Amino acid sequence: MGEGESRRKRADEERELYRGIFYEPPYSIWQAAVGLIVIAIGRLLYRWVLGRIAPRRRPVMERRAFLGTLAGGLLAAPLAAQTQQGTRVVRIGYLDGSSPSSRTTLLAAFKDGLRELGYASSQYVIDSRYAEGYDERLPELAADLVRDKPDVIFAVGPPPALAAARATSMIPVVFVGVGDPVGTGLVPNLSRPPGNVTGITLLAVELAAKRLEILKEAVPRVARVAIIWNPANPVNAREFKEAQAAASALAVTLLPVELRSPDGLDVALNAATRDRADAVWVLSSPVTFLNRPRIVGYMAQHRLPTMCALREYALAGCLASYGPSYADHFRRAASLVDKILKGAKPADLPVEQPTKFELVINMKTAKALGLTIPPSLLQRADQVIE
Repeated sequence: MGEGESRRKRADEERELYRGIFYEPPYSIWQAAVGLIVIAIGRLLYRWVLGRIAPRRRPVMERRAFLGTLAGGLLAAPLAAQTQQGTRVVRIGYLDGSSPSSRTTLLAAFKDGLRELGYASSQYVIDSRYAEGYDERLPELAADLVRDKPDVIFAVGPPPALAAARATSMIPVVFVGVGDPVGTGLVPNLSRPPGNVTGITLLAVELAAKRLEILKEAVPRVARVAIIWNPANPVNAREFKEAQAAASALAVTLLPVELRSPDGLDVALNAATRDRADAVWVLSSPVTFLNRPRIVGYMAQHRLPTMCALREYALAGCLASYGPSYADHFRRAASLVDKILKGAKPADLPVEQPTKFELVINMKTAKALGLTIPPSLLQRADQVIE
């Protein structure tokens, strides 16, 4: 084969290679440009190798293999990009007034909900912000979370939910742990909440009277009840008003004990035991949830029975709790997040309300306090901790 014929054959091979790269299939202009640059570099490399390797026919074969490999790499690159786009990692912002250690089990329930909906752990990232019981930190934490541009924000409790809603009107917000979303101004109605906020309510305010009734049934001698609450928490404030009305009907005197942040815990605990209370009622808030083992432990040392809102308090030693399943709400929140990620608008997702409430009695605490729980109350309990 002459030199001129050999060059024409190599030119034909390159034209066929270009045709395969840039016309089958039709990729974007930038991919074509990258292809041209890579092939130009390949030709330079070929010429450099050609000057060092003999005989001449072997470089022709090596050159064909080299260009074929190069073409395969260029063809594979767009397909790899498409695969990456198909498995885009979802960013979920998480805003909480409590601490990571106090939410381990509940967040596990949320992740279980995502897993049940088909999300592998590699398909999402949870970007968390915790106020550690200091609600005044929440506005800045919410603003910081919004700056990271998550796909959706999951907020736990009234102050975090309000902070998230005030920080953005564009990013969807899903809340749990809010006792009265309408009364606190989070949403104007439950059926079709306009804007970017939806979630699951706790019905904390509506259950206030029922909790005091259960405490009175469990410990009939109770006449003076210290109630630990946070006046700065909008749901606690409304729940406290309901508690006052219920106490009057049950001939119980409430002894208010304010607890606004972890810094005031020692003062609050001392105040609750100093006023000759017969029992202690702990309203749920990020501060009390975060410190529930210490609160119920302190009351047990002073032989004071405690009434709480959620099962997690009873597991920590509270005598009794009554309310919806918080873990179930975290799991159900995953469904709302999933719907939003698939294109649903929060305004089209009604705020969900609990339909089942669980009564938990801690018999270990009852025995330690020397209390006999009425059989009728034990029969109604959904869980008895022995």
